Amino acid sequence: MDFIDLAAQQRRISEKLSANIAKVLAHGQYINGPEVRELEETLAAYVGARHAVGCASGTDALLMALMALEIGPCDAVFTTPFTFIATAEVISLVGATPVFVDIDPVTFNLDPVQLEHAVAAVEKNDPAIYPLPKSAAAWNGNRFASVGIAPRENPDDARLDGEIIGSCPPFLGKGDVPASLAGEVKADISPSAGNEGRRESGRLRPRAVIPVDLFGLPADYDAIGAVAARHGLVVVEDAAQSFGGEYRGKKAGAFGRIACTSFFPAKSLGCYGDAGMCFTDDDRLAGALRSIRVHGQGSDKYDNVRIGINGRLDTLQAAILLAKFSIFPEEIDLRQEVAKRYDALLAGIIKTPQIPDGYKSAWAQYSLLARDAAERTALMAKLRDVGVPTAIYYPKPLHRQAAFAGLGYGGETANPAGSATAPRDTSPGSPDPLREGPDPLRERTERRGREIIGRRPPFFPVSEDCARRIFSLPMHPYLEASAQQKIAALLSLL
Repeated sequence: MDFIDLAAQQRRISEKLSANIAKVLAHGQYINGPEVRELEETLAAYVGARHAVGCASGTDALLMALMALEIGPCDAVFTTPFTFIATAEVISLVGATPVFVDIDPVTFNLDPVQLEHAVAAVEKNDPAIYPLPKSAAAWNGNRFASVGIAPRENPDDARLDGEIIGSCPPFLGKGDVPASLAGEVKADISPSAGNEGRRESGRLRPRAVIPVDLFGLPADYDAIGAVAARHGLVVVEDAAQSFGGEYRGKKAGAFGRIACTSFFPAKSLGCYGDAGMCFTDDDRLAGALRSIRVHGQGSDKYDNVRIGINGRLDTLQAAILLAKFSIFPEEIDLRQEVAKRYDALLAGIIKTPQIPDGYKSAWAQYSLLARDAAERTALMAKLRDVGVPTAIYYPKPLHRQAAFAGLGYGGETANPAGSATAPRDTSPGSPDPLREGPDPLRERTERRGREIIGRRPPFFPVSEDCARRIFSLPMHPYLEASAQQKIAALLSLL
């Protein structure tokens, strides 16, 4: 049994694949050939976006988005710790600081209630409101030191160290937004009105939020967008897993100032290598994205107007994606049928995914929650013994990864009182420094955190809990009912 059956798909479109590849070989335009433009136009129309900009990978799509928005040192970018590292990795690559926000226990996506707390904590520089990373200066210093870049000893170079490794520049007011992002973009990326004119050095400034549409299910963009609007944040949609999904009548890839997706082979629409795409309705940002993907190209490839990357989409991969897209809408429907069969077969046996009203998942994964880590290990072992593959997405949240140790997160050891990473008081009856009255969602997740850890709650209890319990079953459009019945029978016995 295959976890993802690409061979069955290939058999359906083998003639179209061969014809598309042969066409590229005939015209020889292997970089940014006509198939790239055709794919961009086709997928922009499918998503409902004004522009689509193809690139070399989903990671490049995210990186290009942050570069186009001129996000950088001392900017706080909020995202989930329960996802693949690429989402937070690109934040670090542009010199910004990831600020993690816990997930909703039902959808596994970034929790808008927790996001409100996290943004307020950054604005007030108060980790009593919500767990914060170390200062940007410490984070950048640790990050660069980890790759062998030491602070400069020459006093004449102190300014450079201050910009890249040391303390943050002052808070920007709305009048200080980079000139290249003036006009309609300016209002969307500048800090909130409450920060206007602030000049407090060494502080993070809230700039953006990257919700991840985990396992194919879009995030709650109405609620997240409302938080972003209140605080002047840019929304960048990470739709790497959700292409083909929907949220309240709109396709995944149509949310935020820029949306990003991946065409990694295992995705709902995947190529035979790496590729990605950015979507935007903003003409100015689309131009910046096209420039960034070709080394900051201006009027021609030897006119470089900005720092960019080598992020082009190969023409051969575009040709393959065009062939695959010819059956993609049907495959999304087939994924719905496979998920419904799993739901019916596993009802009452184990905790299955929940899809809220108004949402449609692309079903990148079909993920279950065992009662605890021991049960998960036992179930996966038994399935493996009879030839059923499983996978864990994700066994270790990002705040636990060594790559982000410099942020100072971690829920298993106490932090000094008053430190930048000291968790807020979550004991029953403790005051909420952000809002008056009870917060049932936060209280429920933190209570669950205390139950599963057996000591004071971790920073992100829902993410920690899911990482211990979650595992995924085979999911693809061609999964036969008999295979699903076999899986369900095994799980019911266990």
